[in-house]
Amino acid sequence: MKNKIVILIGSIISLFFLMLLAINTNNFIKEYDYNYNIIVNNLVSEIKKEYPEVSTNNIIAILNKKHLGDDNALKEYGIDIRKESVSLSNQATIDNMYISNAIIIIVYAAVLLIFFLIYNKIVNNKITEITKYVEEINRKNYKLDILSNKENSLSLLQNEIYKTMVMLKEAADNSLNDKKQLKDSLSDISHQLKTPLTSIGIMLDNIIDDPMMEESVREDFILDIKREINNINFLVQNILKLSKFDANTITFSEEYISVQKIIDESVKNVLPLTDLKDVKIAVKCDKSLKIKGDLKWEIEALTNVVKNCVEHAYEQSTVSITATDNRIFAIISIKNAGNTIPKEEISHIFERFYKGKNSSKDSVGIGLALSKTIVERDGGTISVESQNNETEFKIKYFN
Repeated sequence: MKNKIVILIGSIISLFFLMLLAINTNNFIKEYDYNYNIIVNNLVSEIKKEYPEVSTNNIIAILNKKHLGDDNALKEYGIDIRKESVSLSNQATIDNMYISNAIIIIVYAAVLLIFFLIYNKIVNNKITEITKYVEEINRKNYKLDILSNKENSLSLLQNEIYKTMVMLKEAADNSLNDKKQLKDSLSDISHQLKTPLTSIGIMLDNIIDDPMMEESVREDFILDIKREINNINFLVQNILKLSKFDANTITFSEEYISVQKIIDESVKNVLPLTDLKDVKIAVKCDKSLKIKGDLKWEIEALTNVVKNCVEHAYEQSTVSITATDNRIFAIISIKNAGNTIPKEEISHIFERFYKGKNSSKDSVGIGLALSKTIVERDGGTISVESQNNETEFKIKYFN
């Protein structure tokens, strides 16, 4: 926008001086004609006095004769009619016109030069200002107020630099948050590993220190050690999976997969736990129902949710899995009868390493976080509702 204004002002200045030049030239032409007419008038008057028999028409005809002829009467007086005027006043008029027009042109050039020098200084000052902004940004100063509401090219550049600054600030903030999250995650992982490792160490010390330990007690210790090792293995595997998601190194296959197959495989994965808890699983699903996603990872996500529901279900109760579909989305509902999740825990249930009041001692608080990550990567959503000793997880996949 500013460039257009500069061009417009430059054009107005040029037009003004062009008009001034034209007016000045026209004034001198009028003066030249006036002087010429005085000479002609004086010449006609003298001719009529000396030669009364010559008519005015003859004189006018002679004056309007365009052909010079062979006889250049003024040449013998040293006057070249192609280069100079016979009239001294007209010659002075022509000289003055040249001088005044030259002055106008010089003034025009000077005004135009001054205008562009001022504009160039303004531009250079703006460039210097923008350069300082960039230097401040390079010093990681992201608190600059450089947003401009103008529309010239430098202002557009300034606004682009502002956008870059905002992105750099966000990147720096995200990097700081990532470091904080990594620190918290390492702290959580350390805490999660510390407890089972401590238990394993204590039980091994008991076995080593008491070689005469009863066989049944020894077997219990060994089973407990195996359980703790399985918990550590589960924790490590899931941490590795989440780390791959964080690093964006997992490529999801996109294909239409059977929801029935996802449910069947997930149920198989938790059968040992259902037997241990004496919990049944009831499935209701349309065999033709399909969603677009990655089969392996969707089985992983649903398995973790079903496992959570089985772990928190009352003994001899039933966990129901229902899959339905409409034109907008497909939904998988996993519902159990068990202790109600407190309202203050609902918003944290999918956070990594979060363990609620009703969590089992073997829980590491990472399965639901992994499920949420997988479902969202496949374009779905996961939510939970809990009331009246009944908890329901809903996984939605949009068509």
